Amino acid sequence: MRNLKAITLTLFAALCLTLLPMPEWSMWARPAWVLLILIYWTMMSPSLVNVGLAWVMGLFMDVLTGSLLGEHALALTIVIYLVCRLRMRIKMYPMLQQGLSILIFVLIYQFILFCIQGFLGNAPHTHKFWLSSVTSMLLWPWLFAVLRDYCNRARFSLAD
Repeated sequence: MRNLKAITLTLFAALCLTLLPMPEWSMWARPAWVLLILIYWTMMSPSLVNVGLAWVMGLFMDVLTGSLLGEHALALTIVIYLVCRLRMRIKMYPMLQQGLSILIFVLIYQFILFCIQGFLGNAPHTHKFWLSSVTSMLLWPWLFAVLRDYCNRARFSLAD
């Protein structure tokens, strides 16, 4: 039960950070908060956080951001599936290599969103669209350390 509370709290915080207003000049650099949190929990506890939760969180993001229903759900589901398949390898990587893996995962996520928006005729016409993957990669080591410390303080059991 304590594990579910910890996961729920961090996912709620990620949704809040996703909706947090930002200045116009920095909108494109917003990290993929929900994806980063889902990647962390999928790596650490795949029995609690998996493709099903990614789908639900994607639907929440679609509703909260006003995007096409299922857009974020599809993108998050595909990326979390890849993380589930590669999680043992990623956990063993040094932090620099984990950051590069995060870059690839966020780029895949953004590419799926870009394709869906392109099919709808709403594709972004700026290269700044891809900036979020770089900021997510740069944020990963600090986010990983904060969440690991949070797990220790919350006595989260990472028995998976």
